[in-house]
Amino acid sequence: MKFSFLIAAILLFVCLNLTAQHSKRPVQLHGTLRTTGNQMVNAAGIPPQLRGISLSWSLWAGKKYYNPEVIDWLAKDFKISLLRASMGVQPDGGYLQNKEEQMKLMITVIDRAIGNGIYVLIDWHDHNADQHLEESKAFFALMAKKYSGIPNVIYEIFNEPAQQNWDVVKAYSIEVIKTIRQYDSNNVIVVGSPRWDQDVDIAAADPIKGFDNLVYSFHFYASDPNHQEKLRAKAELAMTRGIALFVTEWGVGESNGNGEFNREKTAIWMNWMETNKLSWANWNLTDKKETTGLLMPGASESGGWKEENLTEAGKYIREQLHKLNK
Repeated sequence: MKFSFLIAAILLFVCLNLTAQHSKRPVQLHGTLRTTGNQMVNAAGIPPQLRGISLSWSLWAGKKYYNPEVIDWLAKDFKISLLRASMGVQPDGGYLQNKEEQMKLMITVIDRAIGNGIYVLIDWHDHNADQHLEESKAFFALMAKKYSGIPNVIYEIFNEPAQQNWDVVKAYSIEVIKTIRQYDSNNVIVVGSPRWDQDVDIAAADPIKGFDNLVYSFHFYASDPNHQEKLRAKAELAMTRGIALFVTEWGVGESNGNGEFNREKTAIWMNWMETNKLSWANWNLTDKKETTGLLMPGASESGGWKEENLTEAGKYIREQLHKLNK
């Protein structure tokens, strides 16, 4: 009888402990992130495998979703552990032209993500960031001063260098990293890679040294015929060379945002990310009519979406997040 009581007590303890773990928000579970060797890890030294959604450019069709209600819904209904806030920099209406509005949009969603206990990528969404070094340094100085020591925050300093070689990207990155580290000595910084964040093997051959907690962004579009075995091999070589990767953007379609949504190719990529314990943000939360858009045209600007408000991509990503972010 006493033995049975003991077993029951142990089972109850285990169940309560598991329930408590599941009720914790991602930042409570993982704490401050860092890098060790070729992996980004949590406070316990284990890869957290953050999974979530990238907001679209803070311009055009995606701008209207930069609000607290949407972030609440993504955290509650999509069960994201990661949000990427993609601040448009160079296009008309972006940060270079409208700093005050863009800062307000970013701070709104960053603060809401923090309030929801999820991680947030502060993304300088600029293909020509090297041409805007001083503006970038000023922006990230403000962000680092404001969010230093807050474990939710991750800095992404150069979205998809397009034509720049690694020497240019590296020199730019070192200057921005120095600026961030003046105010925030620990939080993870994501460094861009040449050729739309695909040439991570080239970056890995000559990585940035002298700073802790750096990861390198790796992007792909799962159904694109040019983004298959050879691209995965480049990423694997980069990891073998010792750098940590973070898939800060990927889409179910092709690299132009449209094209087919090939479920077989997408499943291969999903399995690959799981096998390599990589964190990811899916592109993108918009109601623009495109393959990678997650919302149907006219979807509510305040969340609360039903299945009929989601595209095929939206339904698939929500399903994957529910399955993986248990």
